Amino acid sequence: MELPISITTSPKNPYQDSFDPVTRELHYRYFGRDPDHTDNVGLRRLMAEQRPVIYFHAIQKGMYLSIWPAYIVGDDLNALTFRVATDHPAFAHDQWMAQQEGVALAAAGDRELERHYATRTNVTRLHQRLFRNRVLRAYQTRCAFCRLRQEPLLDAAHIVADKDPTGNPAVPNGLSLCKIHHAAFDGMFLGVTPKGVIHVRPDLLHEKDGPMLRHGLQGLHEQPIHRPRRAADHPDPDRLDLRYREFRQAY
Repeated sequence: MELPISITTSPKNPYQDSFDPVTRELHYRYFGRDPDHTDNVGLRRLMAEQRPVIYFHAIQKGMYLSIWPAYIVGDDLNALTFRVATDHPAFAHDQWMAQQEGVALAAAGDRELERHYATRTNVTRLHQRLFRNRVLRAYQTRCAFCRLRQEPLLDAAHIVADKDPTGNPAVPNGLSLCKIHHAAFDGMFLGVTPKGVIHVRPDLLHEKDGPMLRHGLQGLHEQPIHRPRRAADHPDPDRLDLRYREFRQAY
């Protein structure tokens, strides 16, 4: 029996794969409902032999992010779900070398903390990439402040920081901003009212400098932001209000 070399969460996610909010492990659904289906048996064998797979997660049709190495670390027959964790690539290489040389490597249980850290790090990066892609697409790949359309110069800025309980990586909690305006927004040089109007910090508004300050920052004062076409993607007024209060308190 050939073992699978990859697992995939497709764009529409028909099997409803999800991530554990605490451990960040992937809950990867069985193929179908038969635990003895060939694909499910193959993943179970990978778990027993602690062999890695590549995990592909769809951003959109035809575009995937990959994480390697990923390991099947649990099997829930009742929920028809495998638990998947990731590890550092160096460990997968060392594990492969040890297998070739017939040397015993540390058991998975001995590496629980390392694998837990790697899993959280990899999933955080994955969510950041997904968040950026979704926000930029919603804003038609342009800065919400200055309309710049150069994608390499654009970021997805959180309105409420992701460490905040309400700062989830959803489009209504994001703004597509060029790198200069992202830094100015995070640094509380620029604020956005709940109605979507840009305000410049008073001391910066009256400062005298070159054309970048005059046109790139001061010129934004009391200008409306560019919003996504879909109303469902518009920035959340409550989150804007929370962030604007922080902006006002910063000066």
